[in-house]
Order: sequence, then structure tokens, then C-alpha cells
Amino acid sequence: MQNIGTMTIGTMALSTILSAILTFLACLVVLKLLMKVLDKLMDRATRLDGTLKGFIRSAVRILLWILLAIIVAGALGIPTSSMVALISIAGLALSLSVQSILSNLFSGLTLLVTKPFKAGDYVEAAGKAGIVKTVGLFYTQLDSLDNVAINIPNSDITGTTINNYSSEPKRRVDMKFSASYDASTEDVKAAIMEAISMDARILPDPAPFVRLIEYKDSAIDYVVRVWCKGTDYWDVFFDLNENVRECFNRKGVEMTYNHVNVHMMEK
Repeated sequence: MQNIGTMTIGTMALSTILSAILTFLACLVVLKLLMKVLDKLMDRATRLDGTLKGFIRSAVRILLWILLAIIVAGALGIPTSSMVALISIAGLALSLSVQSILSNLFSGLTLLVTKPFKAGDYVEAAGKAGIVKTVGLFYTQLDSLDNVAINIPNSDITGTTINNYSSEPKRRVDMKFSASYDASTEDVKAAIMEAISMDARILPDPAPFVRLIEYKDSAIDYVVRVWCKGTDYWDVFFDLNENVRECFNRKGVEMTYNHVNVHMMEK
């Protein structure tokens, strides 16, 4: 009678197949346990973005399944060294063919880990400006002020300077106003300070700054620096422009423009 241990299916012994099946089941149990441990660690990592957690989980699962396949192949008597070499070559060829995609992927991971901005921030990057809507693994989407969705490759963002206008609670509004040479410096500064006092959103600390900065051909320039909450920046900017014009009119300060005086001489 033929022993069950010597039975073969094709060229493979039944005992080898059974051993491979048991190895597969054992590895599957270990894989599930490791994934549960990883999920618990991810839940505790509150600083990690949800997108990044999903990517790490998927990447670890794929690596574990590749490792499981190699172990089962070894249990079946299949040379694993050739499999590892084949997987390495395939991985290298794939990475070269999708180099730009991988560049965006790792740039996305960098953005998710370093967090130079978050959803809702107003930023300027890669020559574009807008409110951050989503930070994905490959693209970051901005909504421009005129409500246009802008999708920027992550590699373009990490390779350039990022200006985040929402990261700080306060912002300084820098402006410049021109006044006639006929108006005294004290009157001009008083008119500007009156305009500043009309807006309660302008913060008293740091104190508003108003000084003469430059003598032009037809006017004198005054620099104005005031502080406000970051969310009030544009409202303060536009309202201060209007208030200064109103205060200049009340105090008789002329806002001049470039002009040329022509003097006629009689011969």
C-alpha cells in the first residue's frame, strides 16, 4: 500500500502541499494580527493625517502579502532567490516608468508629515495662490479667490517656497499713501491716524505706524503699517483705503497724481 506521505500531485508530494497550506494559514493569521497591531498604533498616532494613515496601512499590507508569497513558495520547494530577484527587477522597472508619480507621492507624504499648511489655509506656492481644500498623496487642491479649483502636483509644491498667510494669528497690513507738498506732515499723519481709529479691527498692539517715507516728483509718500487678525486682512486693507480718502477730504489734504508744470516765457 502506498503511504499518504509519498502520494504526489503532478511532480509535487502531497505532504509538501499540505505543509505549504499550513504555512499559508499560519502566515495569514500572523498577517491579520500584525495589521490589527498597526491599526491600533495608527489610532494612537493622532498627529498623522488620515490620508497618510491609509497609505501606510496599504503599503504594509502589500509588503506583508509579498513576504507571505515568498514564504509559501519556499514551503512548496520553489527557489525563492529567483523570486526575490524577479520582484526586485520588476520594482526597479516600475519605479523608473512611474518616476514622476513616485516623486509626487513622496512629496505628498512629506507635506502630510511636515504640515506646512492645512485645509482652510490661504497659501501661495508654485506660482499659484488660494485656499487649501485638500492635501492628497499626488496633488494638492487650492480654491482661488474667484472659486477656481487649482490642482498642483505635490513635487512642484515641495520644490518651491511656500507662503502660508493663515499660519499666524496676526498679519501686518502695509500701505502707502501720497499727499500734496502743500499739506503739512502733521495734518497728513493726523488724517491717516483718524482713518485708522475708525476701524475697530485694527489692533492697538503693535501700535499703528505712520511715517513720511519718500519725496516724489509731484507728491510726498507716507508709509502706513497696522496689525489685524489674519482673517480680517483684506477687509482692513480695503476699508482703510476708503477711510483715508474720506479723512483726507475732511482735513483738506490733497491726494496728488503725477503731473508736469509748464511755464510759458515771453521773449
